[in-house]
Amino acid sequence: MMEAATQQPAGAGKSAATRARLLAAAAELISEGGYAAASVVAIADRAGLSAGAMYRHFPSKVDLFRELFRSSADGLYEAMHAAGEGSGSWLGRFDAVLATYVTTTLANRRLSWALVYEPVAPELDADRLAYRRRFRAEMAELLGAAIAAGELPSQDADLAAAAVVGAISESLLNAPAAACGDEDGGERLAGGVLAICRRAIGAPGD
Repeated sequence: MMEAATQQPAGAGKSAATRARLLAAAAELISEGGYAAASVVAIADRAGLSAGAMYRHFPSKVDLFRELFRSSADGLYEAMHAAGEGSGSWLGRFDAVLATYVTTTLANRRLSWALVYEPVAPELDADRLAYRRRFRAEMAELLGAAIAAGELPSQDADLAAAAVVGAISESLLNAPAAACGDEDGGERLAGGVLAICRRAIGAPGD
């Protein structure tokens, strides 16, 4: 007999696929014109659905935006953790985590800016704050381990983590558009941000 834990309600797969289509449509529209471009009608049209279908999956547009933010943040976390686990030293993990954050953010800078900074609703601001706190706490843990292992000079890991997280967000998302307007510009910006963060924590070789 199949265990109950492996059973799914009828239509669960279709429902998940529809939610994914709506989230993808919202992400595309926000990438093109910010949250103002992602109206209920526009999202539904882009997903090939009716507005009523959208409301069957999300109580409100803000709920959809919040899920888009959370799913994007969770995906970034998974990518950073995977990159970090593939590096031997603690400092190597730091480099891998930051490189993953930088490349992912620059892959769609307009969407990244909207998800992190563009005003939408207090509920989304609360999600953003929770995300930043989580990122800062995990960065402090990583830096603390690097300090304990003698890979970095003695310093306040919490303060260093706050500085690093703030630096990468501000530098990547609020830098002038000309700074990463083409592939070479993006690479220069990414390299510059990584170099600044390494110097900030006293990484050897910088």
